[in-house]
Amino acid sequence: MKKFIIYLLKPFSFLPAIAMMYLIFSFSAQTGTESGNLSHEISYHLVSVANRVLDKGLSEEEKNAYADKIEFPVRKLAHMTEYFILAICMSFPLYVYGVRGFWLFLLAGLLCVGFACTDEFHQSFVAGRGPSKRDVAIDSTGALFGIILVQIFCHSFTPSRRRR
Repeated sequence: MKKFIIYLLKPFSFLPAIAMMYLIFSFSAQTGTESGNLSHEISYHLVSVANRVLDKGLSEEEKNAYADKIEFPVRKLAHMTEYFILAICMSFPLYVYGVRGFWLFLLAGLLCVGFACTDEFHQSFVAGRGPSKRDVAIDSTGALFGIILVQIFCHSFTPSRRRR
């Protein structure tokens, strides 16, 4: 009975990956203005926190200037982080289904990179947005790091099979 329940519940292990895909798709559906405003708001918040922690005493104008300077890297780091999380959410269920080693890299990588490509295609239909090969490369880098992390984690905590 226990194996039957596990068999029925296994497909639900993909729900975090599907939820992450929905989140990424939602961010991509924002117009260029909405996305830019969100990136600037996050960058401004980071500068404000750094200003308080480092006790720099920056004016509002200076904080906005610094926020403008870091907005692009913050935006790209967000891309990488989204796909890092997606790769983790995709790799763990695949691992549960017995996909290991090179095949895990290949399958999880293809799924994440494929989604990154369709996401960029989707952005071509959103006002003020457009597809970017660079974003697919950044997304793929984040996915690669996520897959590597899962490989290391699962390899470290899974008992090795000994041959006789």
